[in-house]
Amino acid sequence: MQVRIDAQATREEAEAIATVLAEEHGVSVEVFVGESDEPLVSRDAPAETEPTGATDRVDEGQTGGPTERERRLREQIADIDEGGPEKYRQRLSEQGKLFVRDRLDLWFGEDGFVFEDGKFANFDAWHPDGDDPQEDQRLPADGLLTGAADFEDRLVHVMANDFTVKAGSMAEKGVEKFLRMQQRALKTGRPVLYLMDSSGGRIDQQTGFFANREGIGKYYYNHSMLSGRVPQICVLYGPCIAGAAYTPVFADFTVMVEGMSAMAIASPRMVEMVTGEEIDLQELGGPEIHARHSGSADLIATDEEHARELVADLLTYLPDNCDEEPPQTAGAAPAKSPGGIDSIVPQEPNKGYDMTEIIERVVDSESWFELRPQYGPEILTGFARIDGRPVGVVANQPSQRAGAIFPDAAEKAAEFVWTCDAYGIPLLYLCDTPGFMAGSQVEKEGILEQGKKMIYATSAATVPKQCVVVRKAYGAGIYAMSGPAYDPESTIALPSGEIAIMGPEAAINAVYANKLDAIDDPDEREQREAELREAYREDIDVHRMASEVVIDEIVPPSDLRDELDARFEFYETVEKDRPEKKHGTVL
Repeated sequence: MQVRIDAQATREEAEAIATVLAEEHGVSVEVFVGESDEPLVSRDAPAETEPTGATDRVDEGQTGGPTERERRLREQIADIDEGGPEKYRQRLSEQGKLFVRDRLDLWFGEDGFVFEDGKFANFDAWHPDGDDPQEDQRLPADGLLTGAADFEDRLVHVMANDFTVKAGSMAEKGVEKFLRMQQRALKTGRPVLYLMDSSGGRIDQQTGFFANREGIGKYYYNHSMLSGRVPQICVLYGPCIAGAAYTPVFADFTVMVEGMSAMAIASPRMVEMVTGEEIDLQELGGPEIHARHSGSADLIATDEEHARELVADLLTYLPDNCDEEPPQTAGAAPAKSPGGIDSIVPQEPNKGYDMTEIIERVVDSESWFELRPQYGPEILTGFARIDGRPVGVVANQPSQRAGAIFPDAAEKAAEFVWTCDAYGIPLLYLCDTPGFMAGSQVEKEGILEQGKKMIYATSAATVPKQCVVVRKAYGAGIYAMSGPAYDPESTIALPSGEIAIMGPEAAINAVYANKLDAIDDPDEREQREAELREAYREDIDVHRMASEVVIDEIVPPSDLRDELDARFEFYETVEKDRPEKKHGTVL
């Protein structure tokens, strides 16, 4: 078979066309470029195929093979699949990034999409049969790929930017494809993966997509409609600026990649123009900024392969949509024996320890999947399994500032609880906190506002909830951690637990300060303080709370795993009513 292609075609494009045609039709192929009399590329027929005297046509009447029209279409498809100009493909490898279709192969296997929508978007404006084709005018698929894929045996909707086409920028036809994908996800009830690598809207082609009713602004309306309906997961592979940066923050979960990702409301150049601040992109909106300070990044991947692994793990805890149950797996024993729980929890209420040591003795081995670990580290949030059943864990972290609840930690917990409730994932609260942090700085940071959101999310959640008082539960901390007043299916405690308005030191100072100040002898004062402290702790001990039926049960620490397993299983079908209304006003 002899094929002649445009004079502007590269050798790589000619090789791709020759390979596809030879394998598809089992014939030898010669590809001529422009008016050349000599083929630029030749491909032999596959060894197992016996060529039948290849020419530039196939007698479809006798063989039933493809027509010239179909062959031409396949050539066009192969050309589109090559992406933007070759020089931009080369830059990707310099940046350590994959070409978008190679990325799809990494995620979904060699076949990539199950099917693709809109491959020919903007085709008439750039394809090689045009009047004056130029390499820099290539706009394959308009720089945005959409379709369906099989990801770890789950069917998902996918969009992916092609950074070789105008830096992954978004224009009219690509925007249309994005919107269609979102709207179809609302109908199918399947998760959506956003593989983002976009510089934002295509400024020189903004007519027809920026402010239109069905323009780029509709992305975020659709994100809002999808929110809580199907899981939306975004992975950032490059700089996402301005409008492009809203997709990752609207997603339920966002993964950034070290050395590649960044997102910001404006580019460093624009920031300098507006504010005079000189700053590079990583300092402005790199993974460190959004993982530690803004909280916009849920997970940080070390490279492209790691990003895929993280999303694959994450999706195992999530249903396809809010109407389905979270996927269960075969149960597994904890990584560490529950028998060690009591020895981990100090007797002294103000002594630190690592709450993950408790989690690892309660949940299935290797199932703890922490989210936003660097943001608000005084609270741990993440998914785990108990005997194969997914649960969302909200746990105070006494190793971080005694487990006091700071504004960012409260915000993190509220958003996690809200997400778990949206997708029907039961909640496990592990409480060991002195309560919400006090002071002028946290007041400026909105401790009351963020604390309100955490308490609201806990109150409004209708999934099964279990609260475990591990040690101290002081002040409004017991409220935020789904204590007895917050409709948990159970409030249980370990023998180390205490529930009180405030801790012993603060209480003694508040109630007995004047009497203690009247004691002149230091030794006598110290002895009196110790007596008052012990008397106070006896009054707030969980045995007293159990005696008064404030809590449901005191559980031997070694039995905590089995106790939680039994309670989550028993209450898995619980239904809760909330007042009929349009929605609350807090979140």
